[in-house]
Amino acid sequence: LRVRAWESRQRPKIPRLIRPTRTDKAHRLGYKSKQGYVVVRCGVRRGGRKRQNHRGMVWGKPKHQGINQLKFERNLQSVAEEKVGRKFSNLRVLNSYWINQDAVMKYYEVILVDWRHKKIRNDPRINWICNPTHKHRQLRGLTSAGRKSRGLRKKGHRANGIKGGSYRAAWLRRNCMRLKRYR
Repeated sequence: LRVRAWESRQRPKIPRLIRPTRTDKAHRLGYKSKQGYVVVRCGVRRGGRKRQNHRGMVWGKPKHQGINQLKFERNLQSVAEEKVGRKFSNLRVLNSYWINQDAVMKYYEVILVDWRHKKIRNDPRINWICNPTHKHRQLRGLTSAGRKSRGLRKKGHRANGIKGGSYRAAWLRRNCMRLKRYR
């Protein structure tokens, strides 16, 4: 892994690969070695996200004066998917998986699908991704990593906070009074 991390550092941040590094994992996530599927590696810088304030000065209440120990809301895997989706904007992001990390970077491989390809359009197992509702899935938190950061991996009584699609939807339903027009 150390050698592979060194190799990844020498290469471009988002190179296209001939085949997946972890073939077993890629196949579990929906990859097929046929036309229309693309695998791309992406490196993401690790660590929290520092707030961009001039000299770290916030002219406000002490609650909002944090600069250094802030964390980004989404996980690094979904950030990698977003970066790849921005570069390969004509393809659709299917899924992604971890491959490597060192002190500075985390590396993920992202599986992309060419939704215009005849082989994809004619395959009933994958042609759902051709629907226009799946444009830029990675930007709307619809991939596996995105759903995880939205907290949608729960079921049963643990999911009470996200009933209705998200925690915001659950909060809105409980905190808004909805009255019928004719009552």
